Amino acid sequence: MIVHSFPPVADERSRLLILGSMPGAVSLRAHQYYGNPRNHFWPILYRLFAGRQPDARYEDRLRFALDHGIALWDSIAACEREGSLDADIRDVVPNDIPGLLRRYPRIGTIVCNGSKSHAELMKHHGSAPETAARRILKLPSTSPVPTPRYRNLEDRLEAWQVIQSFV
Repeated sequence: MIVHSFPPVADERSRLLILGSMPGAVSLRAHQYYGNPRNHFWPILYRLFAGRQPDARYEDRLRFALDHGIALWDSIAACEREGSLDADIRDVVPNDIPGLLRRYPRIGTIVCNGSKSHAELMKHHGSAPETAARRILKLPSTSPVPTPRYRNLEDRLEAWQVIQSFV
């Protein structure tokens, strides 16, 4: 099945771009970035920047990100994938990350939410001047799927603390 990413969430205040790979099935059905309630993304962002639980309304979550200089998008615009696993992604069409960076030049740091996001960014845009001029961080995925090193929210929260320095 061919799936499509969402439009970017960014404005002139954006200083940090968080790139996912492609929203999972639950997020696609909800039409929300990190719409799976088990995903650790929103709890991490709110703990780092407000020390509290995420707002209930999605629109408030997006406003929270923008108010903290954080833009959201995905490295992949469209792909073939059944289910939600990055390992199942095929036939990638990349998003125009350089175009977004030209539109929002204050973005100085790109944070890749997981290895697939980073691999696709580097494959398609790693040598683009707009990308090369930015700091690029590869952080562990906020997916709820445990890995040998990142088992839960607390493990990921510790790794993600670095973003506080760049907004």
